[in-house]
Amino acid sequence: MAKITASVYTSHVPAIGAALDLGKSHEPYWQPVFAGYDNSRQWLRENRPDVIFLVYNDHATAFSLELIPTFAIGCAAEFKPADEGWGPRPVPTVVGHPELAAHIAQSVIQDDFDLTIVNKMDVDHGLTVPLSLMCGALDPARDRWPCAIIPFAVNVVQYPVPSGRRCFMLGQAIRRAVESFDQPLNVQIWGTGGMSHQLQGARAGLINREWDNAFLERLIADPEGLSKMPHVDYVREAGSEGIELVMWLIARGAMADVAGGPAPTVRHRFYHVPASNTAVGHLILENH
Repeated sequence: MAKITASVYTSHVPAIGAALDLGKSHEPYWQPVFAGYDNSRQWLRENRPDVIFLVYNDHATAFSLELIPTFAIGCAAEFKPADEGWGPRPVPTVVGHPELAAHIAQSVIQDDFDLTIVNKMDVDHGLTVPLSLMCGALDPARDRWPCAIIPFAVNVVQYPVPSGRRCFMLGQAIRRAVESFDQPLNVQIWGTGGMSHQLQGARAGLINREWDNAFLERLIADPEGLSKMPHVDYVREAGSEGIELVMWLIARGAMADVAGGPAPTVRHRFYHVPASNTAVGHLILENH
């Protein structure tokens, strides 16, 4: 059967992608951000999965305000980088895994979670920036991402957005789906977005270091308790865009300890501010 071997958590700040694409990663402002992922890139080379199930949010590229699915799974064979207004990022096309994606959709829907099945969509920085942080700069003309990737888009843009508890339980359902797939695949699940940041209004530029690090601690040690945190706490403490962190709970819900297994091993933890007026958080957990 397929197995989820690890989970990765990271912010997906668009300016990070621009810094990498424009060759600015070694500039004094950006160097500490990218240095925080040096160990992660080595870890991914040593622990290369067959498939990454990547949880992210679309930023009005694949979906507009006319149609916003709460949860959408990409079942296509490939997904091209989106044009977010200044041309597509110069990164490789994402190669999907239609067989596993369709199986997960079937299993999770039968497990009473409603998913939107997407057979064609472009993927924006919410998906490509985490891949760039973990893989480094790649030339789309000659390089590929290291494995197949299943995009899983979550609405955290337009209210109502799913609760942390709903996301955590969805992660559990995804784990069950993966483990019922009849091919011996090594699967990683990535939760992206966050951490504390607000892009508009009187609190624009808000960053809450203490709250962010407390969130990381609870994500490791008390994910079920953390999943019960109400939306208002995210918005009050982490800013209007801090709600993106509920997506990390999908990845955390898919880990073995949530199903009664041993606690995961923390392979890497990193936190840095600022990066384009946001906080950058990163964590790697491995199943035993």
